[in-house]
Amino acid sequence: MTTAIYPATFDPITNGHIDIATRAAAIFDELIAAVYARPLKRLLFSTEERLAMTRQALKHLPNVSVESYDCLTVDFARQRGAQVMVRGLRVLSDFEWEFQLALTNRKLIPDIDTVCLMTSQEYSFLSSSVVKEVSMAGGCIDNMVPTHVVSALKRKFEGLGKKGNDKVQIVSLRD
Repeated sequence: MTTAIYPATFDPITNGHIDIATRAAAIFDELIAAVYARPLKRLLFSTEERLAMTRQALKHLPNVSVESYDCLTVDFARQRGAQVMVRGLRVLSDFEWEFQLALTNRKLIPDIDTVCLMTSQEYSFLSSSVVKEVSMAGGCIDNMVPTHVVSALKRKFEGLGKKGNDKVQIVSLRD
């Protein structure tokens, strides 16, 4: 039985994330969508909110579970008995970053491989940062994220009030 993890911050989960998870779930016996709890970038949603949104978005996939973690990704993979880490590639710059991460992870734990899936063309522009910025500015994100994420983003930005732009820094090392 092959277990894979799909690590990301999922802040929030997008249709691009769902596409990669769906395709990975068809390849591996078990897939764990791993919600990273301590990224260097600023987050809009708490770990609990990201877990809930990710669980709801992936509930149609019977061999997918969703967990949070706050250690090295390769250590989490080892703890869960995973042999593979799944990553999504959108554009050329993603390859450079993912290549560097894969080599670093391989140096740390040589028996866990990284598999990169190319994004579907319709999601090649999509990132969590883009979704947050479009939503914050009042744009339509209905075709970028599931309905429950659209609602969560609206609630979050309404809760921040008129000066929300000052409180939410949408800066990302990588989504």
